[in-house]
Amino acid sequence: MRNASATLERPEAGDRRFRDLLGEAAWHGLPAAVRRRFGKRLSGGASVVYQGLVVTMRMNLAGSILAQLARLVGGPLPFDRSSFNQPAVVTVTEDIASDGQFWIRQYGRSSGFPQVIHSSKRFEGPTGIEEYIGAGIGMALRVNALTDGLSFESDHYFLQAGRWRLRLPAWLRPGALTITHRDLGKDRFLFTLSLKSRVFGELVHQDALFHDMET
Repeated sequence: MRNASATLERPEAGDRRFRDLLGEAAWHGLPAAVRRRFGKRLSGGASVVYQGLVVTMRMNLAGSILAQLARLVGGPLPFDRSSFNQPAVVTVTEDIASDGQFWIRQYGRSSGFPQVIHSSKRFEGPTGIEEYIGAGIGMALRVNALTDGLSFESDHYFLQAGRWRLRLPAWLRPGALTITHRDLGKDRFLFTLSLKSRVFGELVHQDALFHDMET
């Protein structure tokens, strides 16, 4: 993941945020490349960039409607099937104010501007990590170690305004979200997003193949 900003990486033992969430045994069971990606921390609000390609993009009718409606609160879900076989770029930036991370995901489309998804990860809450998409909407995540990477699974969704916070009941949840990061070797990894509903089945599924910008 090295780019010009990587020269700002802190010289100490690395980022322990994901390591502490998983525990020592699970962390050391991960492939070295995964530990390197999630154990890297940049100082001073610096960024790291991954470039890749969308290799799978599908959604059913309910998923398409949900993705379009979600654009009213920032468009956190991929909504255009034409992003298949289009370039993908992910930028991770340190949030020096909250000790979290800003994530920007950009997906090309067959025409028009790319879709850009903004979110922030904060290492807090009942599960130790939460993702915010804006408009006061957030999601608590559970992180699990896989033999070849990591999975991030939605635990619950919530609304927040200042200190006020409301955990959404099950019937208001859009579905169970799972994001996986699987190392493929040779400096490559697969990012998968899957949103499933008990009623409507798999709503959205996207795979994007990325490569490290370092060797």
